[in-house]
Amino acid sequence: MSELISLDTIQKFAHEYGYWTVFLGILLENTGIPIPGETITLVGGFLAGNGELKYWWVLGTAIAGAVLGDNFGYWIGYFGGWILITRLGRLFRIREEQLIEVREQFAENAAKAVFWGRFIALLRIFAGPLAGTARMPYPKFLICNLAGAAIWASIMVSLAYFAGKLVPLEQLIAWVARFAFVALAIVAIWVAVSYWLDRRAKFSSQLEQQD
Repeated sequence: MSELISLDTIQKFAHEYGYWTVFLGILLENTGIPIPGETITLVGGFLAGNGELKYWWVLGTAIAGAVLGDNFGYWIGYFGGWILITRLGRLFRIREEQLIEVREQFAENAAKAVFWGRFIALLRIFAGPLAGTARMPYPKFLICNLAGAAIWASIMVSLAYFAGKLVPLEQLIAWVARFAFVALAIVAIWVAVSYWLDRRAKFSSQLEQQD
């Protein structure tokens, strides 16, 4: 998703608007808009490492943006429902059948998905709206959301703050993006295998009933 907004553009906004860039960028991504919030967070941490921004302010705005954005996404999913999710899916060429499978798996593992979803490409965008669509209890969502946001932001900002002094920012972003997509592939395989096993169990049960 980083190609939607170039790194040069993100850096330009970060230099000009500082913490607002971090806050609004992450907020919009977690609301469900495909903005590279992860890259924006890393840029903020990198600038903090250079002394241009303050570490704790970058971390605070990153957490606040992630929490508020996911909350907006939750209520959009809760009231807007499935239509908005499918439209988002089309942006990434994800079929509705695949989204249904994801929703079913999400409902069964909602707490883990909200918490760990921040570290997984695409799921970071879909987690909030999916939680609302799946009618995850809001207090439970809020706790998982806050905990996940705090840990994710701490890791991303700290990683860029310290590692940004040792490796180029572009390389760091590429490594983090690669990890996020590997995590996405693992989740996709897990969902597919779980769905196949579930279908197989149902098919076996139907055969036994026929006998």
